[in-house]
Amino acid sequence: MTEFKMSPFVKWAGGKSQLLDTLIAKLPVQYGRYYEPFIGGGAFLLGLSPKKAAINDTNSVLINIYRQLKENENEVIERLRNLDSVLCDKERYYQLRKKYNEKIMQGCTLDTEVAALMIWLNKHCFNGLYRVNKKGLFNVPWNRREKGNSFDESNLQAIGKYLRDNDILIRNEDFEIFCNQVQAGDFVYFDSPYIPVTETANFTDYTADGFTLADHQRLANLFDVLNDRGVFIMLSNNDTPLVYELYGNKGYKIQSVDVKRLINRNAKKRTGKEVIITNY
Repeated sequence: MTEFKMSPFVKWAGGKSQLLDTLIAKLPVQYGRYYEPFIGGGAFLLGLSPKKAAINDTNSVLINIYRQLKENENEVIERLRNLDSVLCDKERYYQLRKKYNEKIMQGCTLDTEVAALMIWLNKHCFNGLYRVNKKGLFNVPWNRREKGNSFDESNLQAIGKYLRDNDILIRNEDFEIFCNQVQAGDFVYFDSPYIPVTETANFTDYTADGFTLADHQRLANLFDVLNDRGVFIMLSNNDTPLVYELYGNKGYKIQSVDVKRLINRNAKKRTGKEVIITNY
């Protein structure tokens, strides 16, 4: 375990910082490697800081940040310092958003510049929401705040050191493919894009491809496969009828918990219920 209390470097839909103590209390007593197929902001990983882990996400730009922090953390920090050296007014925000999107459209090699730009945009965009259009381009407006650092240097240094000093595998692939390597006794935490509470609440689709009903059905099937393999599994999702349809009546433990939805666009709707499902 690292001494510094690490925290997510980006705000992310479904982030688990507020549920961290609840999730940790539900951990298996003992397990092999920690797997997280939908790493997102990484609150659970960073809170646990296991010595053996494998993390994954289909969002290649997000995964690039983890890789760059592991390999080039000082360069990412220097780029962020330069970005923060100028106040973020409206013109600068949209100028840098355009630069970021142009690099994505050009199919650029993901590097420290893209990593720094994504962290910076996340801190200066409206509600800290990461959202892309069907072309995969970032389209969140400015949050109208000119001041404020976009990063915590000590936190980025601690994350980089943690990723280097431990056996941490970083992948960018489909969650089923990623879980092929999971063995009996390992622990998998599924925190996929959530099932929408309403038909219009689909902005948790944080990749251009989205996460469909068929994907949720694939995930439920994978949960059963891993259960039969002798893997410890924990899963989080919205408390919706579909969750009970997919995971109920199978002997799994389902707990409903109250949460605050920190990136809901309507402040009056930033409360809700989620479920934590375990097979042990």
